[in-house]
Amino acid sequence: MGLRTENLRMVIKLVIIAVGMFSFGYALIPLYKTICQVTGINVLSLSEGNIPGAGLDGDKARSAVANTQIDYNRTITVQFDANTTGPWHFKPLKSSLNVHPGELTTVMYEFQNVQDRRMTAQAIPSYAPRQAEPHFHKLECFCFTQWTLNAGEKKEWPVVFYIDPKLTKDVRTITLSYTFFEVGGRTPPAPAA
Repeated sequence: MGLRTENLRMVIKLVIIAVGMFSFGYALIPLYKTICQVTGINVLSLSEGNIPGAGLDGDKARSAVANTQIDYNRTITVQFDANTTGPWHFKPLKSSLNVHPGELTTVMYEFQNVQDRRMTAQAIPSYAPRQAEPHFHKLECFCFTQWTLNAGEKKEWPVVFYIDPKLTKDVRTITLSYTFFEVGGRTPPAPAA
């Protein structure tokens, strides 16, 4: 009788723990939303699953998010660079921007597949100076995924970012450089409709 009673108690304890873990996980999202609303650090719009300011240019992107942690006493010049390893066009629509640390900024890049075939490619970012990399935070970037473009297809993609105010004050210029390259071998043609 004693072993069976101990086993039953253990099963009851495990069920209570499992129910408690499930309840905590279920309550986590509303709890997180509430904390973000109260503290004002809700950078991402969790209810809609999108990024405020994404796809907007300059002033519209800045007004889309009220960020109280912007360091208006500093300005950092961000230079945008684009490199390719293949026959296609890839460039930023602006070569540089002046931003304040903590300020949400959007810049657009343009890509065109000038080949006569379908291709899949991806961009890899790099930063100069190297010490800026951990402080350069991208919220949305075409470099997060691979892209397939048909022959002659042209796209514009946003990079939504902010620079952490903890970046050392001696860094006044950051270069964000992307290298766009074809992934794998030749991409098969699109299926007929």
